[in-house]
Amino acid sequence: MSAFFASCKKEDAFLAEKPNEALEVPSSLSDYQSLLQNEGLFNNSDPNLGSLAAGEFNVTSDVWLAASTMTERNAYIWAKDIYQGEVVNDWNGLYRQVYTANVVLDGLSNLKIAQGQQTLFNEVKGTAMFLRAIAFYNLVQTFALPYNKASAGTDLGIPLRLSSDLNIKYQRATEQQCYDQILQDLKLSLTFLPSKVSFITRPNLTAANALLARIYLATGDYAQALSYADACLAQNGAIVDYNTLSPADYSLTSNSTYLPEELFHTDMISYTIFSFTSAIVDTTIYQSYDQNDLRKSMFFTIYDSHLRFKGSYDYIQYNNFSGLATDEIYLVRSECNARLGNVTAALADLNLLLVNRYKTGTFVPYPSSLTADQVLQLVINERIKELYYRGLRWTDLRRLNQDARFKVTLTRMINGNTYTLPPNDPRYAYPLPDQEIQLNNLPQNQR
Repeated sequence: MSAFFASCKKEDAFLAEKPNEALEVPSSLSDYQSLLQNEGLFNNSDPNLGSLAAGEFNVTSDVWLAASTMTERNAYIWAKDIYQGEVVNDWNGLYRQVYTANVVLDGLSNLKIAQGQQTLFNEVKGTAMFLRAIAFYNLVQTFALPYNKASAGTDLGIPLRLSSDLNIKYQRATEQQCYDQILQDLKLSLTFLPSKVSFITRPNLTAANALLARIYLATGDYAQALSYADACLAQNGAIVDYNTLSPADYSLTSNSTYLPEELFHTDMISYTIFSFTSAIVDTTIYQSYDQNDLRKSMFFTIYDSHLRFKGSYDYIQYNNFSGLATDEIYLVRSECNARLGNVTAALADLNLLLVNRYKTGTFVPYPSSLTADQVLQLVINERIKELYYRGLRWTDLRRLNQDARFKVTLTRMINGNTYTLPPNDPRYAYPLPDQEIQLNNLPQNQR
């Protein structure tokens, strides 16, 4: 870990020396590498607005009223007017990621590298492309409608800022253009990223394949999602037996190391309403776990007479983990196989995951006599339980609500008032920030 902290200190010094790009710009390969190693920017600021609205937790009226921002109060009840002039950290943080990645990519395009630096050059370029792609993807998941192949060519996405030149004005691209750019960046990153990295906070080939699997699942391209899930798990198929874990009070493990399942570590930005002492676990979700399912005790605890979540992968800051891990990819592959009629393969991944989540000797594998539809329902249910509080439920609601079998109406009560979010509601796309509409004359999302 000493080398890790040393690298952070070096990076912080670099950022302190060059706070204003107009005065001094990064010029060396190590400069660009340092920009991309800013963990506060790239690893600790994933968007959280979707999770506020995804129905995985509830809060009391008193906690709701005491929330520190209007944004989180309004997001919690799916209000039409969300921000009321407040700064939108979910938008700003992601576009800072995009800008930094663009600074690096623009700089690399004109950089003459010294002999022996090609490997480092490739890693820096691949990292920048990966980070820009995941930022664009997170923006689309938050501020654009769910992907629908029939309308993606006309539905509005987000501005695709592909240059670090702040004088260039960008309009909103279509959703199809956004996904095309995201996939192009990621696939190109595969030609540059290394197979192994020193720190889990930096992307490698396995992480890029995992992200491609996640994105193709979100767009309903199950054959491609399956292909990239296969590639990811061939490179790293580690799965943790929960019987071997020693949970901490606020994380899934008390060991001072990341779990072998992790492929790329990120956390979501914090909102007070989402904190351990504020958010109350949905009882329906809690009751869906079998008594022999170790996740029931490892994910949840009682605090102040309410069920709370404590199962984050983040053993350092106890923030809610939103990164890439093999458990998600096993579920991606299982779902894709079920949808494509490959029942045996779908069950193999599902049973592998669950035997490592139940008390030793208690899990009875699902039989091959199940139909593809039955297996699919099982996988969807396991996504809710396995990927709880991971920032993925919002995307799952967005995509699954387009299927009559999985439509869900969300309901919450605050101060005696009942609020609902029906399937396929326009509020599944958050409004763009007020400042963006005013400064750049961008069309606003319907609410």
